[in-house]
Amino acid sequence: MRIIGLTGGIAAGKSTVSRRWAEHGAVVVDADQLARQAVAPGSPGLARVSERFGPGVVAPDGSLDRPALGSIVFADAAARKDLEAITHPEVWRLAQQAFDRAEAADPGAVVVYDVPLLAEARDSRPIRFDAVVVVDAPAAQRVERLVAHRGLPRAEAERRVAAQASDAERLALADHVVDATGSLADTLRSADEVWERIAG
Repeated sequence: MRIIGLTGGIAAGKSTVSRRWAEHGAVVVDADQLARQAVAPGSPGLARVSERFGPGVVAPDGSLDRPALGSIVFADAAARKDLEAITHPEVWRLAQQAFDRAEAADPGAVVVYDVPLLAEARDSRPIRFDAVVVVDAPAAQRVERLVAHRGLPRAEAERRVAAQASDAERLALADHVVDATGSLADTLRSADEVWERIAG
């Protein structure tokens, strides 16, 4: 089994690449889904988040109120670090379980760990990747995508992009880069070229 770390800034096109690689036979493990499990209703993770950020981040149905939490952590770097200290270890634990299941099902699998905050979590990650792939589009372009495609106000889009690692910090981790600056077809072509290198 090989484990490929796939990362990229918000609105870079990472999900497009992971879907493409799934079509090529990759086993995709989505860190965002694991992060939701880590703070599911009734979980120890959600209890710790509520203790740190207050009951206002828990919705009436007992689930995490993501917009409420986001309004706190995207505006406060220290709060964001506190959240990461709660969630990252649990996400890594769930990821390792997913990798173990994939290897048990197919020892020759290529597992793609789709993880947006790889650069931010680099000091705490217990997993060794066989390669790291960065889906790259510059910050200004990603802001434009958030405004145009997700309907975010420009100031909020800029805040979310700025809250993540810089483009240079992500690229410093890369063994391979998927160029996502052009059209969808261009991005898929670049993704296919990188897949041939990592899965061949």
